[in-house]
Amino acid sequence: MTQPPDASPDPQSPSRGLGIPGLVVASEVRRNRKRGVSYWWKVFRLWPRSARWAAYVALGLVLLLLVVAVTGVVVVRRPLPEYAGELELPGLSAPVDVLRDDNGIPQLYADSLDDLLMAQGFVHAQERFFEMDVRRHVTSGRLSELFGEDTVETDRVIRTMGWRRVAERELAVVEPQTRQALEAYAAGVNAYLESRTPSQLAVEYTLLEVGGLDYTPEPWTPVDSLAWLKAMAWDLKGNMDDEIGRVLTGVDHTPAEVAQLYPAYDFEASPPIVSSGAVVDGVFDQAATGGTRNPERPPPAFAQAGDAFARVQAALDAVPTLVGRGDGIGSNSWVVGAERSATGAPLLANDPHLGISLPGIWMQMGLHCRTVSEDCPMQVAGFTFSGVPGVIIGHNADIAWGFTNLNPDVTDLFLEKVRDDEWRYDRQWQPMEVRTETIEVRGGDDVEVRVRSTDHGPVLSDVISDLATVGANAAGAKDDYAVSLAWTALQPTTTADAILALNIATDWDSFRAAASDFAVPSQNMVYADREGHIGYQSPGLIPIRQSGNDGSVPVKGWRPENDWTDEVVPFEALPHVLDPDEGFVVAANQAVIDADYPYYLTDDWDRGYRSTRIRERLEADPSVSVAEMGAIQNDSVNPMARTLVPYLLDVDGLPNRYYRDGQDLLRSWDFRQPASGEGSAAAAYYNAVWRALLRLTFHDELRESLWPEGGQRWFAAVTGLLRDPGATWWDDVTTDDVVETRDDVLLQAMEDARDELTRQLALDADDWTWGDLHRLDLRTSTLGESGIGFVEWLVNREGYEVGGGNAVVDATAWDAAEGYEVDSSPSMRMVVDLGDLDASRWISMTGVSGHPASGHYVDQTDLWVEGDTLPWPFTQEAVDEAASDTLTLTRATDEEDSSGG
Repeated sequence: MTQPPDASPDPQSPSRGLGIPGLVVASEVRRNRKRGVSYWWKVFRLWPRSARWAAYVALGLVLLLLVVAVTGVVVVRRPLPEYAGELELPGLSAPVDVLRDDNGIPQLYADSLDDLLMAQGFVHAQERFFEMDVRRHVTSGRLSELFGEDTVETDRVIRTMGWRRVAERELAVVEPQTRQALEAYAAGVNAYLESRTPSQLAVEYTLLEVGGLDYTPEPWTPVDSLAWLKAMAWDLKGNMDDEIGRVLTGVDHTPAEVAQLYPAYDFEASPPIVSSGAVVDGVFDQAATGGTRNPERPPPAFAQAGDAFARVQAALDAVPTLVGRGDGIGSNSWVVGAERSATGAPLLANDPHLGISLPGIWMQMGLHCRTVSEDCPMQVAGFTFSGVPGVIIGHNADIAWGFTNLNPDVTDLFLEKVRDDEWRYDRQWQPMEVRTETIEVRGGDDVEVRVRSTDHGPVLSDVISDLATVGANAAGAKDDYAVSLAWTALQPTTTADAILALNIATDWDSFRAAASDFAVPSQNMVYADREGHIGYQSPGLIPIRQSGNDGSVPVKGWRPENDWTDEVVPFEALPHVLDPDEGFVVAANQAVIDADYPYYLTDDWDRGYRSTRIRERLEADPSVSVAEMGAIQNDSVNPMARTLVPYLLDVDGLPNRYYRDGQDLLRSWDFRQPASGEGSAAAAYYNAVWRALLRLTFHDELRESLWPEGGQRWFAAVTGLLRDPGATWWDDVTTDDVVETRDDVLLQAMEDARDELTRQLALDADDWTWGDLHRLDLRTSTLGESGIGFVEWLVNREGYEVGGGNAVVDATAWDAAEGYEVDSSPSMRMVVDLGDLDASRWISMTGVSGHPASGHYVDQTDLWVEGDTLPWPFTQEAVDEAASDTLTLTRATDEEDSSGG
């Protein structure tokens, strides 16, 4: 065998016997380091032809992968916005400065309101345009233009409800200054679009183009902004799921059994938000007493029409959860007065609990007029919706405000008698309103949607073709049936007016004036100002029903006594309070006011576990600080564990030490649910027991769509059942000749939980952690669910281990019917110090950017997981000090030339 010069085989070399002639050993390589390329080329030429070709192929693949990687980096990073220097923004009257801190959070400074909102539209488009574009396709029922036939069902439902049509009418209803603001904002968005190709706007457009989509985004319009507010209202609409659930449960259960799963609100255990007051001469007076309650809830109706409502539920589930739906969708907010604050000024906290999304629902931002005046009145910072001008939640120089969902009953389902295009009403047949919608489908044929409406609203049972004759099994009826929807958001409203008015409110009276325009969704609004006042206001359009309908269950649409009246609860009659005697207000989705309140809001309140825990913490601390407010937001005590654990500790019959290991963890547990550390193993075991208990108790008797998700309503239901060990719900109907009781279910749940955690986590119970089970996966709702590995890797971020849980103040909710993964959570957290606004704190669940390649895509997530927050600079001095980049938006050169500049 020929050897290269000066090289000889080393018997100790690991290359010996590999069959590659001429391979030099390490010592020879060291000796020949100074030899030139020609020497090594000669060595290479001595290799067999097959080895050389393999090397060529390998080198080619490496080079190809390198080119692909470099190209990929360029493509992915191409849409990243410029943060420094100057950019032209046509239409500006004067330059606007955009100062960003180390987390990319922008603070905008302008000389006019139009310039400020135009710049906001530009900056939103910089960071979040693909998200904005997807949202407007959702709200107009046009997702299928982007994503094909998989989203046709979603488009059919939204076209049937007509969100976009309502938004178009709404543009004519809002105040002229609101319309001007919407137009300025849209101009800023469009200025960004006009100077960029789709691939420069978002990497998602490049990926869709690779998949065959030929698409250029349309200009942004004011209606696009208004339509997004309809999506927000839909996800926070109230108790429609409970309406359907009562009917479906009642198909094969007695009214008493249904009531056990929908227990009444306990006003003694969970005090309402407003603890005193009454309506006097049509006006709510917080110092008054008395009042007369509306009629009691009627029993569930139409058990025989269960299939109809089950299919309507399936149609509603086709609508994507843009801000989140379900039991975990709520919020915490509270405000403490100066006398209970360590700072000597009011403190306000808020953390809305919404669905998991990437990017997160909120984008932090400051909007500042350089000189505050009547023409430029805005000096505000907080959390914005990309696509909507202004700040939704936050503070200005004078006041702070926060939102939680009031959750009033603003939707009703009506079972309608129909024939052809007519509906039965008061013994007469009336013509329906009929229109046709066309859905364009990427890669497929257009889909025609025929939308019918009664006077109550759109007919949802037409959405799916086999729902045309729903309810044929109802009450022996001879006519066909349909289900229509009445909803306050299906009429033009003034919510957009309220957002901008809140941004410039200066005191309690101007705050309430702004709140009076906040129509849908109805929200609890907490308030604090720099003069030392705190308060609460409930706003929104809440229907007044006639005597035959309280909204708790679907009703017969052919009976006039079930209709809504033409009136809503007057704003002046809605509960509110200013400077309550106890020195704080807690609004965490619990009942707004007691049962003596004369107007019907709802009976389907959140049962108040979070609000009660927050009150406990505040009552125990007479002087709370900003840091302590944040600590309360991260409180992880499980309120159901306080009730259930004593029963679990009393369980006898666990067969051996293996099964008793889990029970032993509960003996010293303080009911906190951290992701790791002390108590985390007990939390993991407890939640596994809770999930097994729900499965063993209810899955055998409820249809799958009604399986318990395990949140606050199920806390209340199981609490009642624990006191009744022989209740019929404990029995497993699938076992013959055996009647299971409470103790049988508890024993089996504990054994099943032990086995599950052994399989999933570890044999040693001390090695379990709640965070190993309870994970937060951030996934985009479009390409993040594509099934393409590289694409999902690019846009998703997964595997965060978190604490908290269902109906816990740290409300990282999970669905017990699905698993332990987080499906809704605090979307942000904020604490505002009205004594020193620069001492306030804030955090988002993700980051400000919607670009996967950005360093600000999820740069706040780790802090959020740990319960930490960021400084929130507000004054010019603090913003300047925090700024790491400054971008100046300037007038276009041709505009300056044409004006003589």
